[in-house]
Amino acid sequence: MYKIETEKDRRKVCRTILEALFLLLLLFLILRALFVFKKYEPYNESAVSGEDHGFIALSYFGVDREGTDSLVATKRLKEELTALKALGYVTITQNDIDAYYNEGKPLPDKALFLMFEDGRKDTVLFAEKLLEAENYKASILTYAEKFENNDEKFVSPNDLKRLEKEGFWELGTNGYRLSYINTYDRYKRYLGELESREFVEINQYIDRNYNHYLMDYIRDKDGIPTESTQEMRNRITTDYDLMEEIYNKDFGYMPGLYVLMHSNTGRFGNNAAVSEVNADNLQGLFDMNFNREGYSYNDTSSSIYDLTRLQPQAWWYTNHLLMRIKDDLPEKDRDNIVFVTGDPKGLKDWELEKGAVEYKKNLIALTSESKSNGILKLKNEDCQNIHLTTELLGNKIGKQAIYFRTDGDMNSDSGLTSYISVSVENNILYVREKNGGKVSTLVTQNLFELEDDNPVSVEKDNIDALVAELNVRGKFEQNDSFSLLYRLEALEAKKNKTRSVSEGAEEYIPEIQIQDPGDRKLDLTIDGDKLTLTVDGRMVANQTTVNRTDGGGIYLESAFGGYGKSQRNIADDVYDGAFKYLKITAADNSAVYYDNTLHGFALFADAWTSFWNKIIDWFITNL
Repeated sequence: MYKIETEKDRRKVCRTILEALFLLLLLFLILRALFVFKKYEPYNESAVSGEDHGFIALSYFGVDREGTDSLVATKRLKEELTALKALGYVTITQNDIDAYYNEGKPLPDKALFLMFEDGRKDTVLFAEKLLEAENYKASILTYAEKFENNDEKFVSPNDLKRLEKEGFWELGTNGYRLSYINTYDRYKRYLGELESREFVEINQYIDRNYNHYLMDYIRDKDGIPTESTQEMRNRITTDYDLMEEIYNKDFGYMPGLYVLMHSNTGRFGNNAAVSEVNADNLQGLFDMNFNREGYSYNDTSSSIYDLTRLQPQAWWYTNHLLMRIKDDLPEKDRDNIVFVTGDPKGLKDWELEKGAVEYKKNLIALTSESKSNGILKLKNEDCQNIHLTTELLGNKIGKQAIYFRTDGDMNSDSGLTSYISVSVENNILYVREKNGGKVSTLVTQNLFELEDDNPVSVEKDNIDALVAELNVRGKFEQNDSFSLLYRLEALEAKKNKTRSVSEGAEEYIPEIQIQDPGDRKLDLTIDGDKLTLTVDGRMVANQTTVNRTDGGGIYLESAFGGYGKSQRNIADDVYDGAFKYLKITAADNSAVYYDNTLHGFALFADAWTSFWNKIIDWFITNL
């Protein structure tokens, strides 16, 4: 029997107890994060007034703990679902939609149909606890081919059966496979058909010149069909037959919900004959089909086989989603959308004049109105000589701007009569001055040039694309002899000599994608008639002379910058400006006009929270 005889023994026992308590706490948090303990409760009939308000449908591509350019972060998803719950939205099921269209049964006044596409395991892992917390139900969409291939990244039939029993999920499908046809790279090189893994590995060289497997005839490099109409019908119908066979084998039934890939064709394919084949199959096999994307609202004016969904993007802040939903709703229901404001301390410093704003602990997320802008005004209206630092975290497509030494009202018909501004617009920085009714551009800087230390020529990029494409063909080719030929061809292509930019070749400048992050650090000083500005530590304006020297107000602006380019064909007319660590002081540091950087205990708490989350992340990832 262990005896406590010395002070050292007592310390050892205390340390052991504390370590055990810590491990128990950690185990409790991990179990709570991984397992569901509640049951889903359907919406209460009191949520149904009998009036027809339709329903909104949201479909997430996937969920990741920290988020990627396409997978929404767990924290962001939680914020969005919490906001929808606070607005009174309740989830409806596939049966509810079926009864709404086919039996005239009314839906709740604030009805939400929630989907998660692609059937990823990480989506289930990170989303299920959020569904449990809000008592929300969602449809998980899968590809039947993934079951046959036993792909470890995707949920299996056994996983799906367990999820159905837990009650927070129901089954839907994206089809048999995700595959691409009639594909060209950006150099107009014909690649033909690519399976999803091939596409992912070389998609950086592919623009929007491709189609999904069920959307068109298979065509040659000149766009001429290589199959007859009957061969096309057989090919497409075979996909549906294979899907039906697999679901019936693994589940004993076909899912009632289908989401046709891809959407927004105006029918069920890019060609009338193709559309007819899809229509025959999907209407014969499924109860409903989501055929469009980009618009969240559905009512009885549309067909149950031509429903529409909105896919929230990973970079959206909560008010971005709410702004899009508000725009989609009928006029009578738009007032039901109330935007989140976040930290109430921001309300005492700023006045929102247009759009929506969320104040987070060290960030201001300013969301524009559709095809317009968002305007935020600092309540301190007499700032003359200032030092301003911030990080701009909005995407490259769009506008983030700071106005100072302003005169007038930015949101009035006449606007600002005078100002100095720094803006980043579609990845170009401008310093402008308005004085005496005339706007002058003092500085223009393409920000691509600041990050373009090692320019790549078009010639080199073309060869890199070819080599990558040949290597991918070799990697996924089933015939070993053909695989070797592709790899040898790639080695030969790699030997091609290309000129560099310094040797006179044209530089390859990538088109900006709508999802490209535009993270920039600004450090601005304006003192008297001199303005100095650095971007990411690089000088872009050194003692530039300005004419407007009077003090005035400070505004922040976010603005829609055009639809931009998107390989995934995303169309979005709302923009989030994000101003992180914004600090505005007098140029001589004699006064602080605004500061949302973290200090003292708040800084310590933020660092501790980040550290703790990394521990949880490690256990979740490695368990």
